Amino acid sequence: MNHRIEGAKTKGQSLIARKMLTYNKRQFTENITGRTIALVCAALLVVVVLSITYFIASKGLSTFFVNGVSISEFLTQVKWDPEGEPSVYGVFPFILGSFLVTALAALIAAPLGIGAAIFMTEIFPGFGKKVLKPVIELLVGIPSVVYGYVGLTLLVPFIREQFDVLGFSLLAGGLVLALMILPTITSVATDAIEAVPQDLRNASLALGATRWQTIWNVVLHSSLPGCLTAIVLGMARAFGEALAVQMVIGNTTKLPGSLLDPISTLTSGITLNMGNTIQGTPYNNALWSMALLLLAMSFIFIMVLRILGRKRMVK
Repeated sequence: MNHRIEGAKTKGQSLIARKMLTYNKRQFTENITGRTIALVCAALLVVVVLSITYFIASKGLSTFFVNGVSISEFLTQVKWDPEGEPSVYGVFPFILGSFLVTALAALIAAPLGIGAAIFMTEIFPGFGKKVLKPVIELLVGIPSVVYGYVGLTLLVPFIREQFDVLGFSLLAGGLVLALMILPTITSVATDAIEAVPQDLRNASLALGATRWQTIWNVVLHSSLPGCLTAIVLGMARAFGEALAVQMVIGNTTKLPGSLLDPISTLTSGITLNMGNTIQGTPYNNALWSMALLLLAMSFIFIMVLRILGRKRMVK
């Protein structure tokens, strides 16, 4: 009797095994279809990126290979007068303005964002997740024109009254951008700090370290690559922002002497002048060259993020 039962079980198992190993045409079709769709989507994404890069590069390089403008003069010349006689295409003030505004915004937003992330994860995690995190997510969804309008109506008049200057300045642009990138830095830094294993905190506290010593020496040290990634992401957004900065910085091509002087950036220079040029002219090609510089900076930011991400994985 036992032999019959064991034989029936063996037959049932072998039948199931044969069904599992049997060629399933429907499953094969679904796998091929899924792989094909994924491959098409990936290929389409690559084609779009390469097409955009080629389009901007072909337009931007025309300034140097068609119009004969020197690359060194284009990058280092401080005078921008494309409609003068002779025409001068110096984008150094725009480049300097973009870097200064981005650096100022990062210097303001990075400590505040990482400090807010520490508060939400280490000091008051309950209040942070229930109240602060939804508020930060709400700030992410606010359009950039709203930030620019707030800076135009509140920040610029305040700077004008307090320092007796024009008000449109590097300081105003840096403050507006700092407010814009603060949610990005805070969100990414929060995820990085939350990813630190709790065992590290417990071990530090067990060895006699205080709460702040644990946060400073253990938590922040372990989450440093993630926090740096948050800062770089914020800087990438700040460097490419156009409308909000354009509304508060003054848009002048002169080199700034202080934080209270007006400046211009690559994005503001492109948006203000592109509509007033004729396609194919040296002036228009010079603006496309500025766009090519922005694209190159975007690639650099992506490379930095990849390097930081690789260090984070190795760690």
